[in-house]
Amino acid sequence: MDGEIELLFVDESTITTALDIRACWMKRGEQKRLPAPPGSNAFHHIIGALNWRTQDVSYTMTTVKNSETFIEFLELLLEQDYPDQGVVLVMDNAPYHRSKEVGAMLSLYAERVLVHWLPPYCATLNPIERFWKHLKDVAKANTLFNSTTQMIENIKALLFAQNEIDNPLRIRFSHD
Repeated sequence: MDGEIELLFVDESTITTALDIRACWMKRGEQKRLPAPPGSNAFHHIIGALNWRTQDVSYTMTTVKNSETFIEFLELLLEQDYPDQGVVLVMDNAPYHRSKEVGAMLSLYAERVLVHWLPPYCATLNPIERFWKHLKDVAKANTLFNSTTQMIENIKALLFAQNEIDNPLRIRFSHD
């Protein structure tokens, strides 16, 4: 690979419409209760890539996590966000990351894409995991949304904020 090479940490996160209560103060002997929204618990998945140099996040939202949706994300990532750069993708060992279909798709970009596989069960080595925690803490925790749409818009607002360099909601990773 010649020229600038980007280091991208790739992973997925699942967001549910279930209430996400985090640490909060309450009177002794009383438990905080929030009314549950009607309907079943819906799942939404975010597939994302954290650029280590810029700390921007490229992402897509989907209702299914599988090889097909992962390939769609990688194509967007490599064709739209990083069309000319060399890229190192750091990924975990999710079955759909290592599928034959994903391997075949990545072979089309072999001249400019290198995949680095994290050891199994080492999520702490992937900085995007800390971003997902930040996203859920800031955009979802301790909040009762009136609709799934409202929750998704709140999450998208934080994803947008991550890509604005001076936004106070942006999480910053040390490069030291």
